[in-house]
Amino acid sequence: MIINHPILGPRDAQEFVYLGDAALIDRPDGMTDGIEAFHTYAYLRDNPAGDHRELWYHEQGDRSWLVVTRNTVTHEITKVELARDVARAMGRST
Repeated sequence: MIINHPILGPRDAQEFVYLGDAALIDRPDGMTDGIEAFHTYAYLRDNPAGDHRELWYHEQGDRSWLVVTRNTVTHEITKVELARDVARAMGRST
């Protein structure tokens, strides 16, 4: 599988480490959101068939975090974004 890195161009997926659902970017505030919100964040994940946003870490490259939109059935990658840009668009500081 080839991941088209937004800065470095096409890279083999073996250079990356898959880290799970991209919803992990939106971590609840442990001081204000309560234990239920943190439990949901830590333990509950969607497992869709179809397009899914995932976190990937470029371990054998520039050590960047990416949000990859990938079809879990066909493995087709439709979008690759820097995770910092996704977090900023959500209003989170990096």
